[in-house]
Amino acid sequence: MGILSTTLRVLAALLSATALIGAVRLVAPATAGPDGEPPGVARQLAFLRAALDDGAGEDAQALFPEGWFFAHALYGLARVELGLREPAGRREPALREARWALARLESPAGTAPFDPGLTPAYGIFWQGWTNWLRGGVLALQPADRRDPAEAARFAEASTAIGAAFEGSASPYLAAYPGQAWPVDSTVAIASLRLHDALLPPRFAGTVTRWLDGVRQRLDPGTGLLPHRVDLATGAPAEVARATSQSVVQRFLVDVDPAFAREQYLRFRDRFVATPLGLGPAVREYPHGMDGPGDVDSGPLLLGVSLSATAVTLGAAQSQGDAALAGALANYGDLVGLPVDTPWTRRYALGVLPVGDAFLAWSKTARPWVADPPDPPPATVRWWWRLPLLSVLLLAGVLLWLPDLLRLAHRRRSSSARPAAERAAEPAGVGQLP
Repeated sequence: MGILSTTLRVLAALLSATALIGAVRLVAPATAGPDGEPPGVARQLAFLRAALDDGAGEDAQALFPEGWFFAHALYGLARVELGLREPAGRREPALREARWALARLESPAGTAPFDPGLTPAYGIFWQGWTNWLRGGVLALQPADRRDPAEAARFAEASTAIGAAFEGSASPYLAAYPGQAWPVDSTVAIASLRLHDALLPPRFAGTVTRWLDGVRQRLDPGTGLLPHRVDLATGAPAEVARATSQSVVQRFLVDVDPAFAREQYLRFRDRFVATPLGLGPAVREYPHGMDGPGDVDSGPLLLGVSLSATAVTLGAAQSQGDAALAGALANYGDLVGLPVDTPWTRRYALGVLPVGDAFLAWSKTARPWVADPPDPPPATVRWWWRLPLLSVLLLAGVLLWLPDLLRLAHRRRSSSARPAAERAAEPAGVGQLP
């Protein structure tokens, strides 16, 4: 009995400590706004770089077609984001790592999954993301000391992207043969806006025509960019979905801030949910509609996509929606099982480094071209944490209940005994004459 009681008390102590750590993660600041360094991201990137050197990109490629690419691209972009927060004289480490990531994207391994025969070559997915990182590499360098070859390569790639859009009847170009997703073209158009912010502007007309085409082809059910379209016409072929919308909202702010705000509010209204009343999360399909998950969304639990939820953190932060961004970050720190050391941080116990890449990129989000937007009306209030804190409190005290009940019983017994004993005493005992 003694051994069992001791074991239960050890388990109770461990559960209480876990609940306390969860409560701290739920209330401690997990984002830092557009200028500060998000807590833990530098250590997260240290873990990710070591994981990439150890084959994490190949592991991610086995999970989905762009796994290798995203693991490296998002690592490089998060390095750019942290570097831009540093004074110009302290950006060399970030620049070195961003260049390393860009070289990986441009290597045979980086282009292998994509078709060189598309226009532009390797498709708009590869071109858009790679060009965005090229612009980030230039942004880390002082304007009067930029590498001429890197600037020329950025201008050349932007020209090819711009020409492909100008030569298309649809605003959405192919990422793979015969297939187009609006999110990929949104990233590429944002890279043209970044070109015009860093180098002599050339693409304002291309961007304007693209926006006109997009507005004519919105998903009729949600008023948002559709998830997938007919390649020839750009007509919606699939309802808006959160795995693509979360990325669209991250980049659209740098294309057209006013249109982006309108789209973001629509997205937030139709996709952000509180399943079971426990914290904000993001549905893969809009409210009132359910559908299957896939390699992009991952398994859907109560309709929620964990990948879209992580990326929406970055979209919210880019829109100045600190309330939603902070809530999603805190929720992720609670359920994401982060493991910290003095040098690294990894989520999901480190078993899915590409997930760390998405989360680090999201936590460092901010516009690169547009001015930081004004905050939208908040939809998340401070009390969203109360149900989760209540669950943690219950978990923290659950195994202590037998001890607490025994203690309460002893106190009641000890307080009741003297009264009973006095009632049993003979009359006059203990009384003065």
